[in-house]
Parts: sequence; C-alpha cells; structure tokens
Amino acid sequence: MKKAVRVILILVVAIIVIGVVGLFFLTRGLKSGSKVEISSINPSSLDDGIYKGSYSAGRWSNELAVTMKGGKIQEIKIIKDMDIAPPEISNEIFSRVIKLQNTDVDAVSGATVTSKAYLKSIETALTK
Repeated sequence: MKKAVRVILILVVAIIVIGVVGLFFLTRGLKSGSKVEISSINPSSLDDGIYKGSYSAGRWSNELAVTMKGGKIQEIKIIKDMDIAPPEISNEIFSRVIKLQNTDVDAVSGATVTSKAYLKSIETALTK
C-alpha cells in the first residue's frame, strides 16, 4: 500500500512539474510581445532584393525573408518559424502586408502577439 501511495505521489509531482514548465514555455515572451510597437514602412524606396528580418521573444521568435521588386513587397517567406504557429495566421498577415504594402495592418483576431511578431520581423527586414 505504501508503495502505491509513493508511486501516485511521484506521478502527481511529475504532472505538476510538467505543467509548470509547459506554462512557462507557452507564456514566455507574451507580455513583451503584446507591447511591441510596429512602425510603418516605406518599401517604395528600397532596392530589389531579399531582405531578412527577425524577432526574438520566447516562443514567438521567428525569421523572415521579404522579397522586394520594383519598390513593392512581392513575397514574404518564413525562414525560421515560431514554435507554435498556425499557418493561417502567417498567411493572413503576409497577405495583408503585401496588399497594403505596409506593416500598418490589423492583427489577426485572437493572435495579436503572433501577428505582431511577424510584423516586427517584416519591419526589421525593411528598415535595417
């Protein structure tokens, strides 16, 4: 009986530790990411080429490549994606940026920090 209680206790402690570590992983960078300011960009003044930018804040860290041609953003590709990032969010943000030719776009509803992380990478790529 004592052995069974010990095993159960060990399992409960292990579950708690895993839960705390998981919670830390999922929220690391959340507070700073929600406060990130995104500056407007002017792609028309940039030369043709591929510009790389990144953002680093916990699980929202990412690296992108922005292709410029004729003073316009043509394509945005993910070089290194976030740990948890549904592709529909990046597709939507990239589509908005390409359509408006600016980082001054609305975040995807329910994915504000993820949206801001991608937008910050685009901004850093085009303002270096």
